[in-house]
Parts: sequence; structure tokens; C-alpha cells
Amino acid sequence: MAGQNLVNLENVTAHVPGDASRVLLDAVSLGVERGKRVGVVGLNGGGKTTLLEVLAGRRAPDGGRVSRLGGLKLAYLTQGDDFPPGARVRDVVLAHYDADHEWASDPKARDVLGGLGLRDLERTVDGLSGGEKRRVALARALLGEPDLVVLDEPTNHLDIEGVTWLAAHLLSRRCGVVVVTHDRWFLDAVCTRTWEVANGRVESYLGGYQDWVFARAERAKQADAAEARRRNLARKELAWLRRGPPARTSKPRYRIEAAEALIADVPPPRNTVELLNFATNRLGRTVLELEDATVKIGERTLLDHQTWRLGPGDRIGIVGVNGSGKTTLLKALTGERPLDGGKRVEGRTVQLAQLTQDLVDLPKDMRVLEAVEAVAKYVRFGKEEMTASQVAERLGFPAARQWTPVGRLSGGERRRLQLTRLLMAEPNVLLLDEPTNDLDVDTLTNLEDLLDGWPGTLVVVSHDRYLTERVCDTVVALFGDGRITHLPGGIEEYLRRREAAGTSTEAPRAAAAPAPKAAPAVSAADQRAARKEAARLERKMEQLTKREGQLHTKLAEAATDPQKLMELSAELKTVEAERESVELEWLEAAEKAEA
Repeated sequence: MAGQNLVNLENVTAHVPGDASRVLLDAVSLGVERGKRVGVVGLNGGGKTTLLEVLAGRRAPDGGRVSRLGGLKLAYLTQGDDFPPGARVRDVVLAHYDADHEWASDPKARDVLGGLGLRDLERTVDGLSGGEKRRVALARALLGEPDLVVLDEPTNHLDIEGVTWLAAHLLSRRCGVVVVTHDRWFLDAVCTRTWEVANGRVESYLGGYQDWVFARAERAKQADAAEARRRNLARKELAWLRRGPPARTSKPRYRIEAAEALIADVPPPRNTVELLNFATNRLGRTVLELEDATVKIGERTLLDHQTWRLGPGDRIGIVGVNGSGKTTLLKALTGERPLDGGKRVEGRTVQLAQLTQDLVDLPKDMRVLEAVEAVAKYVRFGKEEMTASQVAERLGFPAARQWTPVGRLSGGERRRLQLTRLLMAEPNVLLLDEPTNDLDVDTLTNLEDLLDGWPGTLVVVSHDRYLTERVCDTVVALFGDGRITHLPGGIEEYLRRREAAGTSTEAPRAAAAPAPKAAPAVSAADQRAARKEAARLERKMEQLTKREGQLHTKLAEAATDPQKLMELSAELKTVEAERESVELEWLEAAEKAEA
């Protein structure tokens, strides 16, 4: 039933357990509609997981009311994976099925098992790696025909193909989805609405990540001069989004025109020529080279007589499936892992730094700012000089948090501190292995902004395709053939090659089962009608948007007339509500027109 809410929160309040003075949710009211997909963003520790726990019934609110649709079937993926000791994979994932032939004949079950690479169903969960346990927990959440799926960081431990599969799978489902993730490509590909959790409030925006960035940039445009740095950062991010290939094409024309006007005077994210000159001056011609290199992992050959040269100012992303050897390749570049053949050459002026997936030892007896200043008090990014405190703030440590003892930091905060200290060392060659782990969306945006002005050679291994496309100029792949393959078409070309080579994971099956039937196509007549309806609704949205602008102007003019202010405010709320309703209708019509 369209428009039916599966879960409603009314004036919900929640505090940090044991500390009633720290409010995470402050009188929050919202609902999850059937079939809608909501992305949740916000700073680490801001209340995103608490919101999910309240929605899923895992935590009772400290105030307010939560109501759920009668008979609601809800699946919840937590950040921690808790399984019965000694259980097999099949016991966890296929508990909804009574016999093998039932799941083997279910196309959805085969799709989930295949998409998540769960081949051996007889393995016990006790012996699985962290990434494998995560995929088992995700499979458990996706099977069983839930009405609502609540997912907390589902893309962790998934490679680019796994994230792409998960997005396509959720788009094919009719259930409601609420998802917390730092993967911005995933947010844009999947979500029809975005909730931003900040300062105890939850602000709701129509659309995915790009629409949220647009809304923030619009809001920042009207802010005062004290918000200048944040305003410029949001506009710069929006400029990159509009210049690149859009993840969502179904946007109203007036929104696109407004975005173009907002970023008309914003320069490209980085000046490539200027940074190359900086890098060449700092590095010279020789940086890192692998000549006729051979690297073996057990019986498998990762590199087979390969020559790869990294030059000054190169910005390279490395992609490949989990276990393809990306981290080993980084270790070969740094010299940590000796070559089995060939030689490694390092330039004389190279100052190399590497962010590994492991948390390094940090000075626990220091405070955050002291730990950063112990490396350096100032750092230069291109033409911009920044203090240790400024860099720490950009990477998620506000002034008050900079005096927190390092020993009391969370895992995500220690990761950010590790990255901050790395950048303060002012290296000229930077290797980042999964830098997005434990970073929220705002911190990722700030990291990308810092890297925009960083003059050096950059190599990034990440399953976050947004970050890779954002900060790298070149993408190479490890396909398991002993070579380092350059991909002029970037990640899209990588996915096409993987699909063409038939390397997608095949699910285990106990018996032959018929292929799933394709969804019925939308008829040409229905598409024409949908396009006509979308055009009508778009004209109406333009009129309502224009009326909103007029009302804002009148509100400013009526600042000294309380009665007039009340009347105009009431009309403005009515117009805003109507525009949002029309925009939802337009989105449905546009999706049908593009089917």
C-alpha cells in the first residue's frame, strides 16, 4: 500500500548510555515508508547507530514513542556480527528454508549467495575472517522476505563488485531500506531520501548523496561569513559532482540549473599543472619503479615480470577483488615485501608515508593536539600553510576534542589521528590502503579537499569508488593474470571487463533451478504518459519553487510586522509541503519514464 509507514518515531529522545547530559536524539519525529530507501549520514558518534537501534527495536528510547506496522518483518544488520558458536554458514544464512531444494529453487537466495561469494556452506562461522563473517551476516539480513531492512555499514569488507551487486540487489527489492554507510556512490545509487543526524536532530532531504550536497550548498550560500570555509567546501564538492558523470540522471531541470548557477565561479577541484610542478620540484624525475618485477603469494603469481613506474605527481587508484593482492603490491612498492625477481628503484628525494589497514601504536599518554604537534606544528599543502590544529579539525577533531587523551579515543578516532600524523610529516609519496575505513562522510569530504592540494605522488587502494574517482587521475587493476592493467575508462571499465570475462561469483546450488524471470517491461504508451506527467509535475515544481522565493523575500520585508510574519510563515510551510509532495510524485514518474 503506497504511502504506508512501516515504522514511526514520535518525539523520540535518546541519550548516551550512562550520560544523560549527552543527547543523541532530541524529540525526533520521522517515519519509514513502505518501499522507500533511506540513507543516513552524519558525524561518527553523532547518533546514526542509535537511530537505527531505535528503529529496529533493539533499543528503547529514553522518551517519545515508536510504533510499528502490525506483523512487520524486520531484518537488522548490526556493526558487530554475533553467531552461535560452532554454527555452519548454512545454519545462519538459510534458516528460513526447510530443505536444500527450497533455497536452490529460489532465485533470490541464489543471487544473494552468489553476489556475496558464499560458496562453502558447510564451513563453521568460528573459522571465518572478519570480512567473511560480515558477508554471512549481510546474507542473513537480506533473505527471508523482510518488509524493512535496516543496515549499519553494509559495505564494510565488500570490494567494488560486491558494493555494486548490493546496490543492484536492493534496487530490485520492494522492501523498505534504511542504511548507514560512508560509501557515497552507494548512497547515490540506492537511496531516494537522505537523513542527516546532527546535534540531536534528524533533517530529511529528498534524493541521495548528490541531492544532499546540493541542499547543504544551498543552505551554506545563505549562511553568514563565519561559515565561509564550510560553504566553499560544499560548493567545491558540488562542482566536482556536476562535472563528473552523474550517478542519478533523473533530476528536475530547475534543480540542475540551480546547481550550475551555484557553482558557476568555482574552479576545478585541483590545479593539475600547478601540482605537477610542485611535485617535480620536490621529487625530481625518479620516484618509485618496479623493473621486471616478479611477486609470488604462495603458489600464485601476483606480478609476472612487470615494469611499473610512478612519476612525480601521479595519482593512481588500484582496484581488484578481495584477495587479489592489492595490499601486497603496496608492500612491494614500499620495499617492505622483497621482490621474487627484478628490482625496485626509489628516487633519492623520496619521503614515503603509508597508511596501512592496521592501527599503529599511538602515544597514549599524549592529548590529540600534542600527538599531532609532535610530528610537526605546521604543514604546507601546495600554496596553503596550515597549523596542526587546523589539520586535526579538518579530519574530525574539533577544538574541544583536540584535548582528549589519545588513550580514550575510539577506533575510528585513532584511525583519523593516524592519518593526521601521517599528513603532518609532509611526505612527497603517499600510499593509502583503504583510507575510508571508520571515516564518516564529512571527514571523507575534508580528506579529499586536503588531498586536492597535496603536491606529491599518491597511490590509493580503496573499495570506495567515489573516493577513487574523486582523488585519482589514473586507475589500474589486478585481474589475477600477473599484470598491472591500466584502465583508461576507470572503474566502469574495470566492472565491464570483469563481467565480460565471466568472473562473477556463482552461488552454490544443491539442485538445478530455473532462472528468474525478467521483470515485465514498461510499455511504450506508459512511458510516454509518464514522461508527460513528469514534465507537468516539473513545471509545477518550478512554480512552487518560485513562490517559495517570493515568500522568503516577503518575510524579510515584514520583519517588523508579527502578524504578517505568522501569515507568511504558515503559507511558506504549506508551499514547501506541497513542493515536496509534488517532487515525490515527479520522482516516481521520472523513474517510470526511464524504465
